[in-house]
Amino acid sequence: MKIGPLLSEAWQAMGANRLRTFLTMLGMMIGVGAVIMMLAVGQGARDLVDRSIVSMGRNLFVVLAGSATASGVRLGTGNVPTLTLGDAEALEQVPTVGAVVPILPGTAQVVYGANNWGTNVLGTTPRFLDVRNWRLSAGLPFNDSDMRSATQVALLGQTVVKNLFGDEDPVGKTVRIGKSPYVVMGTLAAKGQSLDGRDQDDAVLIPVTTAQRKLFGSQFQGSVRFMIAQAASAEAMPAAERDMTQLLRQRHRLADGVDNDFSIRNLTALVNTAAETTRTMSLMLGAIASISLLVGGIGIMNINIMLVSVTERTQEIGIRCATGARARDIRLQFLLEALILSVVGCLVGVFLGVGGGLLVSLVARMAVVVTLSSVVVASLVAAGVGIFFGLYPANKAARLKPMDALRYQ
Repeated sequence: MKIGPLLSEAWQAMGANRLRTFLTMLGMMIGVGAVIMMLAVGQGARDLVDRSIVSMGRNLFVVLAGSATASGVRLGTGNVPTLTLGDAEALEQVPTVGAVVPILPGTAQVVYGANNWGTNVLGTTPRFLDVRNWRLSAGLPFNDSDMRSATQVALLGQTVVKNLFGDEDPVGKTVRIGKSPYVVMGTLAAKGQSLDGRDQDDAVLIPVTTAQRKLFGSQFQGSVRFMIAQAASAEAMPAAERDMTQLLRQRHRLADGVDNDFSIRNLTALVNTAAETTRTMSLMLGAIASISLLVGGIGIMNINIMLVSVTERTQEIGIRCATGARARDIRLQFLLEALILSVVGCLVGVFLGVGGGLLVSLVARMAVVVTLSSVVVASLVAAGVGIFFGLYPANKAARLKPMDALRYQ
């Protein structure tokens, strides 16, 4: 028998019982929609973490100044000025280390005309942009000459630009940081939020020597709060951490058995943990949503749906067998019905999943990414589940004997 007439008969049979057909498809619609929406939420979270990792830079360490005990009170890490510009220059000579940028952070009020904005000001070096993988959206960076001269120049983050200048081009303008004027040399490209939720664009960069001598000052000449070090490669990170520790202990004249007056933290390990967490979450969301597909497949086979259909149409099956229909024709018809239920339910589920993902994005204000792969996988699984769970009712119908079917009441 040709497929065309079988499809027509299958469609007519489902149309004769619209409510039952709808209830059968409902499980598949919910299942496919749930899989697409859950995977979209998981993918959105993964993309957010990936963007944060890229924005931070790669193969990074943070070298923090040490702590100390004063009058029985232990001061926290970073409160004792044990790191200097000389330490940063020495660390850059280590073969396993690619670059090191010293940083002296602080907060200050930045003023332009009638507008002012309190922000983070980072005193650093020109290599900061390379290590942090941060480009400029306009203007030029400050250079080594500005470092040597402690020039009063600044690079503004996008949040600072928005609050001080609005739509006006800030490059070449003069702002006041603290009580001193600074020329805006350039603006930083947007970075967005970091993994801990901080606005990375709410910052101003100035030469570290300017921060030390003119803005914040320093307890000891050349001291900085912390440094960001970049390993020569991902494979070199363990060796780089070991080499940096040895060199800093030598430079700080720490005897054997004396604790470090600094600490080194592996940022890559932290962000990789966050990335692994989001990947696990995505898999869990997909697995939970996949249960809905399984339930939808069981609904297709459920005794109250397809099996009931076989029972109610026993005499029809008997007549068809008596008039020459073969067992494989009966089996194919019921399989086609199951497949149609799956495909139609799947298509509606795709729209529900995409729409649900967009709704979650608008209501919860979270990143949601619907991927083609999630739609394709959900659709293929739905079709496979429909055929698999439609086999038993189809085989039961095909095994009916014509005389028994015709006598069935």
